[in-house]
Amino acid sequence: MRKSLSNREVCAIASPNLRQRRDLPQDTVRRNEMIRARELRVIGVEGEQLGILQRGDAIALAKEGGLDLVEVAATSDPPVCRVMDYGKYKYEQQKKKQEAKKKQTVVQIKEIKVRPKTDDHDYETKLRHIRRFLEDGDRCKISVFFRGREIVHKDRGVDMLDRVVRDLADIAKVEQESHAEGRTLQMLLVPKK
Repeated sequence: MRKSLSNREVCAIASPNLRQRRDLPQDTVRRNEMIRARELRVIGVEGEQLGILQRGDAIALAKEGGLDLVEVAATSDPPVCRVMDYGKYKYEQQKKKQEAKKKQTVVQIKEIKVRPKTDDHDYETKLRHIRRFLEDGDRCKISVFFRGREIVHKDRGVDMLDRVVRDLADIAKVEQESHAEGRTLQMLLVPKK
């Protein structure tokens, strides 16, 4: 009985290079045999210019030192390649990304929901939460929800938001004024610096 081949197997048999290219991640840099140009401007390990060499000679030069030939500028004429330890280079790039990520501050938007009929005690509790969020450096979105016929009294919602702004004037400033979206009024507060 004859076995039928899958689409992938047919492609691999028809063009072995296609299979290799498909398996490579998109962000890889061309190095060694993956470089296509015949002539290359080569830069040495210490950053010195080695001149324009044939691809085979440049790869042999890199292999002599146990290093890789990495394409740095593919668009220039001829393409610029550098002799380096690609594994070490990739590791250093990853470390730099991690360091940058550590120094990055993530500002979150916290949301507090109130109603126009929110009682004083509940209001004070929500105000303490907003104050804590702002002291932590986060932005805070205050939303006033209207149900049923409450929507007729939008002025009560606006009064509620104005009261929040007055009570938090010492640590917060308004970044986005109150605006209506459907059955809600929203406002964005940010900490003062």
